Amino acid sequence: MQPILNFFTHIWLAVVDMMANWSPSSRAKAARVVAWLFWHVVPKRRKVALTNLKLCFPDWSESKREQVAKQCFFRLARAALDHSVLWKGSAEQVRQFVRFDDGVIERITNTENRPLIVIAPHFAGLDASGIALNLYVRGVSLYQRQTNPVWDKAAFDGRKRFSDPILIAKGTHHDLRPIIRAMRDGFPFYYLPDMDHGKRNSIFVPFFGIPAATLPMASRLAKLTKAKVIMLVAEMTETGYQVHSTDLWENFPTDDYEADTLRVTQVLQEWIRKYPDQYMWTHRRFKTRPEGEASLYQ
Repeated sequence: MQPILNFFTHIWLAVVDMMANWSPSSRAKAARVVAWLFWHVVPKRRKVALTNLKLCFPDWSESKREQVAKQCFFRLARAALDHSVLWKGSAEQVRQFVRFDDGVIERITNTENRPLIVIAPHFAGLDASGIALNLYVRGVSLYQRQTNPVWDKAAFDGRKRFSDPILIAKGTHHDLRPIIRAMRDGFPFYYLPDMDHGKRNSIFVPFFGIPAATLPMASRLAKLTKAKVIMLVAEMTETGYQVHSTDLWENFPTDDYEADTLRVTQVLQEWIRKYPDQYMWTHRRFKTRPEGEASLYQ
């Protein structure tokens, strides 16, 4: 089975590479086809997205939730095809494709803002902002090894293109020491806060009112390293990506890591409300349930 998967992954990567010089509108048209296929061929992810939206936006009509879910599939498909530019384009092409709001780069590159945690939630433009940010600063980040070795190498090489960022493979024991060392050496930490990693090391905080298993890493790391914190969100536009950020957070961290983790989630919710179709609703954000609660993905 694995050789077959590797074969098709090579084909997919070849197709993506071929699109490097396509116009954004042409890639968008191709993405709509991919999204349509994904919507109909992978009903499990469609159901997850619709379930998440129903839980988070119960006041929306069913038709609106379906519309947002379909648009989310398109966003994710286009983000996948946009890797053609991110992985194969020149530094200048990436710089033009992924633009940052005034002041964002200055906040992140200013050595007075060290140590620094850059919180980057799972929006469709997550990879775009991460790779483009490496044009301006060398940072450190965690990455998830992929079971498909062909895709794993492509993703790893794509993220290492500029500035040779420090990529630390995620483990099962959440050893923070390599991250802390890198942060203390002056490297900003690009942190993804909004995945369900199970009960171990997680706490339950409300995400749109639903208890969600969440790692309190931002609070604990900020306290350990005395780091400053901002949140970064890449908005997908018709021609590329526009990256926004908050100001440096005040009064963070506190002595209450649960309150700090809730704050991270609440700021994330504000961005999701602004760009609801660009958030990765296909992830089972509520997979882990508090003791005694049944699965929400029946």
